Amino acid sequence: MKFVAPLIVALLASTTSALAAGAPVTDSADMMIRHVTVIDVEHARAIGEQAVVLRGKDVVAVGKDGEIARAWHAQSVVEGKGRFLIPGLWDMHVHFGGGPDLVEENKALLPLYVAHGITTIRDCSGDLPDQVLSWRGEIAGGTLFGPRLLTSGAKIEGIKPVWKGTIEVGSKADVDAALARLQDRDKVDFVKITDSTLDPQLFLYAVSQAKARGLRSSGHIPMALTVGQAVDAGISSIEHIDYAYKAGVKDEAAIAADFAAGRIDRAEANRRLDSGFDTATAMASYRNFAQKGVFVTPTLNGSRILAWLDADDHAHDSYLAYIGPKLRKTYEWRIERAAKAGAAAIEARHAHFQRMAAVLPLLEKAGVTVIAGTDAGFLNSFNYPGIGLHDELSLFVKEGLTPAQALSAATRAGPAWFGLLGRYGAVAPGKAADLVLLDRNPLKDIAATRAIRAVIMNGKLYDRKALDGMLTDTKNKVAAWNIADKAGATQ
Repeated sequence: MKFVAPLIVALLASTTSALAAGAPVTDSADMMIRHVTVIDVEHARAIGEQAVVLRGKDVVAVGKDGEIARAWHAQSVVEGKGRFLIPGLWDMHVHFGGGPDLVEENKALLPLYVAHGITTIRDCSGDLPDQVLSWRGEIAGGTLFGPRLLTSGAKIEGIKPVWKGTIEVGSKADVDAALARLQDRDKVDFVKITDSTLDPQLFLYAVSQAKARGLRSSGHIPMALTVGQAVDAGISSIEHIDYAYKAGVKDEAAIAADFAAGRIDRAEANRRLDSGFDTATAMASYRNFAQKGVFVTPTLNGSRILAWLDADDHAHDSYLAYIGPKLRKTYEWRIERAAKAGAAAIEARHAHFQRMAAVLPLLEKAGVTVIAGTDAGFLNSFNYPGIGLHDELSLFVKEGLTPAQALSAATRAGPAWFGLLGRYGAVAPGKAADLVLLDRNPLKDIAATRAIRAVIMNGKLYDRKALDGMLTDTKNKVAAWNIADKAGATQ
């Protein structure tokens, strides 16, 4: 289904002219948003009584409402009085996967992002890399509806890894070939490198060679390495706050060496890491992150959900209506594992999350750019595409960031990581016409990002009715799949 908002709706009052009587027209445009408060995310300020002019996929003018209205004629006018305009949101850590049988269920998730104000997503690899690469092209070409999709393609891994959908490498030559394929054939937006079976030295080699090729990299850092070694090799972003925590452990190098030598197992390594955090060590590490331009994607919400499955099993979440039955089944292995935990293990799980979350304000204090990303997708139980980003931002504020810092993590950090701040991350002339109109001020309350009145993506307007239509369409698809799934189970 392709959603196109009408030009005339209750919110978006059309007008025959955006000019004061007798004033000269200097230029024409497709759309003007009038009397709106523009949120300047970079400087954490709200600028009232503004007009924003859009032509095609671009913002072409922003300024005082009266002055802009006298200078521009727009085909349609959006009344923004009492509302707040922010750049489109970015979810910088999502996944698609579960195998070929789940392609359609994964595809049905795409509109959920737009319906929640997310105009760009970064796919951090699943087991459907070729399908996702195809979607990227279809979305860019306008034949598939969804947010702008940036992807790593297939992740780089060792031989016979845990994760499917990988390029297996066992030598430097294999790494070179993998990077050549990703860059030259797949034309990926960045590379993802994980560690289930990848030799630690090959991990460092892959990171360094990606940097040499001008490719940004992210990944899971092997236990046998320090986080600092990955940073020195040139990794671009650290996914999951656990690795940032690990970089703050005073004896991290000794733990890594003992693990590499086989003197301790992973459980013992984690026990020593959990008890070894040192604030001074952490701040020195984080200042090094900042100096070298390494960003951190905490993915707090997914960790929170798993940590507190004992208190909330999510069986009655209304959002399950948007998640296909086969995708829901991929949640089960984590749910079953959590259910086996005794009281001590549950308490340890809670404490572990609190230790990890406490790192967040330290990263901000050290000048590290924090990226908002959810880890939403298959396998990650109840971490829902779309709404999950708003949950992540709420956690950022709960754990010590200001609403302005959280908003920046979801609007500016993603473009900054990709080197695209010249095009995204602000409501300003020359920027992309990817915008979200809110009913409340997110600088005062980050929950205001949920109060979405309209989304503009690629210069096209999706009013509240159109956004609700996206949700309904996905819900209807899931309902039909649920019926077919139950029918298949009874045969």
